[in-house]
Amino acid sequence: MSTDNKSRSGAEVLIDALKINAVERIFCIPGESYLAALDALYDRSEIELIVCRNEGGAAYMTEADAKLTGRPGVCFVTRAPGATNASGGLHVAMQDSTPMILLIGQIARKDIDREAFQEIDYRRMFSQLCKWVAQIDDAARIPEYINRAFSVATAGRPGPVVLALPEDMLTDQTDAGDARPWLAVAISPAPDDVARAAGMLAAAERPLIIIGGSGWSDDTRLQLQRFAEANRIPVANSFRCQDYFDNEHPCYAGDLGLGVNPALTRRVREADCLLVIGARLGEMTTAGFSLIDIPCPRQRLIHVHPGAEELGHIYQPELAINAGSGRFVAALLAAEPKSSVNDRRGQQATQAHQEYLDWNRSISIAGALQFSDVIHDIRRLAPDDAIICNGAGNNTGWLHRFFRYRRYRTQLAPTSGTMGYGLPAAVAASLRYRERCVVALTGDGDFMMNGQELATAMQYRANIVVIVVNNGIYATIRMHQERAYPERVIGTDMVNPDFVALARAHGAQAELVINSDEFEAAFTRCLAADKPSLIEIRLDPDILTPSATVQSLRAAGRPVTHPAKN
Repeated sequence: MSTDNKSRSGAEVLIDALKINAVERIFCIPGESYLAALDALYDRSEIELIVCRNEGGAAYMTEADAKLTGRPGVCFVTRAPGATNASGGLHVAMQDSTPMILLIGQIARKDIDREAFQEIDYRRMFSQLCKWVAQIDDAARIPEYINRAFSVATAGRPGPVVLALPEDMLTDQTDAGDARPWLAVAISPAPDDVARAAGMLAAAERPLIIIGGSGWSDDTRLQLQRFAEANRIPVANSFRCQDYFDNEHPCYAGDLGLGVNPALTRRVREADCLLVIGARLGEMTTAGFSLIDIPCPRQRLIHVHPGAEELGHIYQPELAINAGSGRFVAALLAAEPKSSVNDRRGQQATQAHQEYLDWNRSISIAGALQFSDVIHDIRRLAPDDAIICNGAGNNTGWLHRFFRYRRYRTQLAPTSGTMGYGLPAAVAASLRYRERCVVALTGDGDFMMNGQELATAMQYRANIVVIVVNNGIYATIRMHQERAYPERVIGTDMVNPDFVALARAHGAQAELVINSDEFEAAFTRCLAADKPSLIEIRLDPDILTPSATVQSLRAAGRPVTHPAKN
């Protein structure tokens, strides 16, 4: 602890604690419940304050920024309505294992349990959305709580932490000293476990590596690529972790998620040894928990994860290794090979990558807009380090299938499948790496959930390119509706604004694309614009996914029997 006993307000102690822990940026919506903290920031210019348009957008930006840096993102919101709006970002951080700290202004301590204005007990509200929820009632304990918040958010499986800050506590005076910066803890694998894992892979005839989770780096990506190439093992990524492995590497087998390549699902089922590094093997990655038997997999399973509670949580591995992905991959690369790689293994890796390339080729759909060609144009025109962001919706299936990610942390996408994430994530990415190209691919429904953050992009000159795929429907829900209740359409149509006019009203560059051959010129103009930009793409609402249309689902579906209406 510091020996400096200078009296400070709780708010000043709080902001100093954040500064000590190297917080560079805070996302927020201002609120009267934490005005003292805002005032403390006034004299601490080392921390940049980004004022957003909705707490949901602020929380998504915070989570995206933390994904990019690997350090806890910090978000400030006000009590009840603000905290409620921010809850979606907490859910993303929890399911994506992203370290994040949400600071919530709280009512005065004297009014607790009176159902005061905007009162909520955040311990009860957020208990299942966070790793830890607490309320700081004593200003002298702020350094202790902040240190613990950073430690909990990053320990084991990372995730979000919530701290409630009573407004009168923030104005209390205290002589409390500062704590030292939090220390990140790296979990290393036991040498015997690494040797055993290497031996199991060497003995396998049809091994497959599946990667995902948090705690990766570009060095880890490069090390795994060298290991996979030397041992001729195909590598697949878990849902929305496509940038963990160069998609053009000869061992890349594709992504396990929505709309997955059937050849890849077959490869998972037929593998005799699965090495899973960092991924939890959740519902999306396992095709609804169907690719791997529960609790005892048919495949010999090696599961590596930094959270000990995840090992054996669903699947019983033959070898469980509690370690961070980076430490494990480095140790695996350094391990002595147990046997030479035979021709059959080499052929499997080559075949797996060819199956991915075949799946990645453009397809033809009805209409003037060939969406797969548009995705390939983005890949061709954007630099390799461009950051591609998306939220939820059927449009993301096209992105995941047809875009090739080359470098680590060039994909920002929520595994929780939340809508409204792509645009705020793009703003955060552009603010973090102003020299890089940042693209947000959004559906019309997805854009409308946080489209107001385009104003935030304008305010802070976050020169993003937002692509809005406008088909006038909630396409994912329409797809499920047509499968289960064909031709009984209700609740999935949308009436949209003029997105081009809306973007121009914000002061952004705006383009309309109706035909595929218009996209390259429009995208090039947006990349050259020294301001945020938006491209509206018109897509026929009959086109749902690369393999399904409304008409094809209706033709394949069977009507559901409904009771006669009175």
